[in-house]
Amino acid sequence: MAARRKKVPISKASPRCQFNNQPGFKRVMPEQSVLAAGEACRFCLSRQGRRIMIEGKYGFAAWDRHPASEGHFLVVPYRHFADYFDIDDEEREELWRLVAKGKKIADEKYNPDGYNVGINVGIWAGQSIPHLHIHVIPRYQGDVENPKGGVRGVIPQNKLYTFKPD
Repeated sequence: MAARRKKVPISKASPRCQFNNQPGFKRVMPEQSVLAAGEACRFCLSRQGRRIMIEGKYGFAAWDRHPASEGHFLVVPYRHFADYFDIDDEEREELWRLVAKGKKIADEKYNPDGYNVGINVGIWAGQSIPHLHIHVIPRYQGDVENPKGGVRGVIPQNKLYTFKPD
C-alpha cells in the first residue's frame, strides 16, 4: 500500500501561492521533475500578461495562454499542490464556483455549444505543470468530426462505445 501524502496547510496569512519557498508549502512530488532545474511554478509566479478573469480567496480563473479552443480558461488555486485529491473542502467549493462564474463569462464572450471540464492528476494522466488546475474548454459544433465520448477521448480506443442495457 502506498504511503499517504502529508496534507499541505493553507496559509492563513496569505492564500497566495508561495512556490516551495516557505515552510509548510514545500511539496516535493515526482511530477516536479518535469520542470527544468531551477524553474519556478508558472502558476505561482505573477506573470505580466496573465489574463485574469476573476479572483477569489483561494484561487483565480484566467484565460489559458495555450488555448485548445476559443474561450479555454483555467481555474487555479493560489496554494501550491499538484494533486486534486489533496484539496481542502473550502478550496474545492470555491474553485468550482470559479468554474461556474468563468463559464458565464465565456458564454457571454464566445457563445460555445458545449464544454469539456477536466483535471489531469499525475504525470501519467497528462499533468505537465505540478500545480492543480482545472481546464474549462469550450466546444463548438463542427470542431471535431465526431464528438461522441467527449473526455473519454483521452484514451482513443475507448472513446467510441455502444450503450449496453443495464
